[in-house]
Amino acid sequence: MIISLGFTIQSHSFHQSKFFNSANWVTGGIFQTSFNITSYFDLKTENKKLTEDNKRLRQILFNAKIKDTVRIDSSKTKYTVITGQVIKNSYADQRNYITINKGKKDSIKQDMGVITDKGILGIVENTSSNYASVQSVLNAHSNINAKIKNTNHFGSLIWNTKNYNTVQLIDIPKLVPLTIGDTIVTGAMSSIFPENIPIGTIKKFALDDSKSFYYIDVSLFNDMTNIKNVYIINNPNRKEILKLEQETISNDQY
Repeated sequence: MIISLGFTIQSHSFHQSKFFNSANWVTGGIFQTSFNITSYFDLKTENKKLTEDNKRLRQILFNAKIKDTVRIDSSKTKYTVITGQVIKNSYADQRNYITINKGKKDSIKQDMGVITDKGILGIVENTSSNYASVQSVLNAHSNINAKIKNTNHFGSLIWNTKNYNTVQLIDIPKLVPLTIGDTIVTGAMSSIFPENIPIGTIKKFALDDSKSFYYIDVSLFNDMTNIKNVYIINNPNRKEILKLEQETISNDQY
């Protein structure tokens, strides 16, 4: 039967056409399936590559104001960026912490800022060789310098422990014009985060008990229940800045 089919296909162009079309369909399906399987297992590699590309672009962005050209001069670079991933995340407690898969061997140190592609996440509190714990913005002890975007009006970003999607901005004077939906970003008074890292938008606001400052609810850009890839920010000049500030305070006491 096989021999007969072979002679039939060989001697009739119509049968040849049908045979090769069928063969192409079968092999095409096999190659497509193989491609789909390979692509699936390549996703981790592709995601890592995209994360590294984002790290490079963010480093360029953070240092945009202190560079002379598109290529970063390492002698002038202020911030460096390290990529990592969340392996544990809490958001339902009063003091929430996030564990990431980078530690001392990756040059992670206490008081480094941690962000995602959407906005700030927290500050590194403790490190081991391979891991670090991050004090989340959803922590009763969290206090981060923040401001209203495109202004120099800044205050303190805290959390009242009530809602995992909302934090509070305090110490904004009542003379500042506010609008629901205004964007809140990191301020320039921090040696941990670069200026203008996104935080969230104004959800509502009211004057505090003294009637002098606003108490502002800020809806976070980050979904704090669903976080994976992070960027850890290092300011190599932070130690020098803190030392100078401490010396200034000490000298002022005499």
